[in-house]
Amino acid sequence: MLTFILRRLGAIALVLLVASFIVYNLTAIGTDPLQDLKGSNAPNRQEMIDNRTELLRLDLPAPVRYFTWLGGAAKCFIGQCDLGIAFTRSNQPVTEAVASAASSTIQLVTAATIVAIIFGLTIGILTALRQYSGFDYSVTFLTFIVYSLPIFWIAVLLKEFGAIRFNEFLSNPVITIQAILLTGLIAGLIFMAIIGGSWKRRLITFASAFVAAGGMLALLGFTNWFAAPSIGIVGVIITGIGAAVGVTALSTGLANRRTLYSTLIVVGIWAALYFPLQYLFFYVPTGWMLFLMGLVSIGIGIGVGLLVGGDGKKEAARTAAIVSFITFFVIVVDRVMLVYTDYVDRIPQSGVIATIGAKTPGLQGDMWFQILDGFAHLVLPTIALALVSIAAYTRYSRSSLLEVMNQDYVRTARAKGLTERTVVMRHAMRNALIPIATIIAFDIGALIGGAVITETIFAWKGMGALFVDGLNAGDVNLVMGFFVVTGILAVIFNLIADLLYSALDPRIRVS
Repeated sequence: MLTFILRRLGAIALVLLVASFIVYNLTAIGTDPLQDLKGSNAPNRQEMIDNRTELLRLDLPAPVRYFTWLGGAAKCFIGQCDLGIAFTRSNQPVTEAVASAASSTIQLVTAATIVAIIFGLTIGILTALRQYSGFDYSVTFLTFIVYSLPIFWIAVLLKEFGAIRFNEFLSNPVITIQAILLTGLIAGLIFMAIIGGSWKRRLITFASAFVAAGGMLALLGFTNWFAAPSIGIVGVIITGIGAAVGVTALSTGLANRRTLYSTLIVVGIWAALYFPLQYLFFYVPTGWMLFLMGLVSIGIGIGVGLLVGGDGKKEAARTAAIVSFITFFVIVVDRVMLVYTDYVDRIPQSGVIATIGAKTPGLQGDMWFQILDGFAHLVLPTIALALVSIAAYTRYSRSSLLEVMNQDYVRTARAKGLTERTVVMRHAMRNALIPIATIIAFDIGALIGGAVITETIFAWKGMGALFVDGLNAGDVNLVMGFFVVTGILAVIFNLIADLLYSALDPRIRVS
């Protein structure tokens, strides 16, 4: 394993070296960093041209300038990274410009990727298991439509209906009878299509989903929840129990009582800690506190799983850790919701869901205000990027799982009497994820490169905007700063995909 990683890192370094040389010279030859000054009417135009020529060493040939730049980039290995000066950013160091843009893009990419993976794989698995059903045909039709839509049109629709119209609703949240009936109808049709079975089973599923979804919306409207949203300890317990049942059903099956008991115990622990945590959140609101508590939540789940799991300690610990983190995350979301009413009073009258930028300028408040403000700005561009990825992942995961389900070892697993859940989740899905891992790795690298159109529409100053600005102005240093970050991350995720192969399929050995 170590030999493989070292060999790949050596190859990566060589690839990046050659690619950086080509990109630097193509950018330097194809652009003119003095173009804006040559068209200037300033009386000291020649002086400014001479200063920039000296600053960027434009009197030297492009290949010589590249090796000068490479010498500064090599200092990154000793913690003294020097990628030059970005004259388009008022002579700001490229490292600072790239760090600011990369942090914004990574926020966007992380959120969009997590949402796309969860929903895309889930929908893909369901359509594969319900092949040639009405649900399968409907999802296939919708995914093809979404995948073919231009991203700028999706973004415009999200601005209109996800921000403007929704903000109007939040300003006066009135739940009508028509909205309740429509919500119940949609939920009933979706769950009826997913569950399938006989018509009697479908009607029962439809009625249950109709009552549950419509009743929940009616309850939220009656309690005026949209004006002052919160989850509360009851909501945390209900969500935790739902996560415990759902994750256990997927991981080991509900027949494994020890694992189920482990997850329920974890939910009970977090329910007992709910009120003490409110004091901690009030007096110590820091990002490091949340990070450490996230690690603690995973540790609690592992500990409970090892103590209660019996013979299946490994499975119980893994499942309890997932449920523990989910429950802790719900508690954090509940704490963020507590500042909602104050946040609405402090922001401009444009509404809660923001349409431009990464944050509200001049917003004062503690960490919880910043988290809520970040989410309000992140939600629309995340959905825009995630929708296209969800459509792609759904098609890829469906076709990959269908191909695996016809293999001999899957039929052998069924012949041995294993449950369908075990056959799908433990035998088929692991191998079906191998091509998906490659696709996701390349997608993450591409998204980190910057979703230029999405960033432009939502005025999100990320890596895409950085690259476009640098290329238009002929700022070679800024373009190379973009290349360094995106190139390194792209090859790193490609290496991670190779390592995932051996984890997903025991027949593959990395050596």
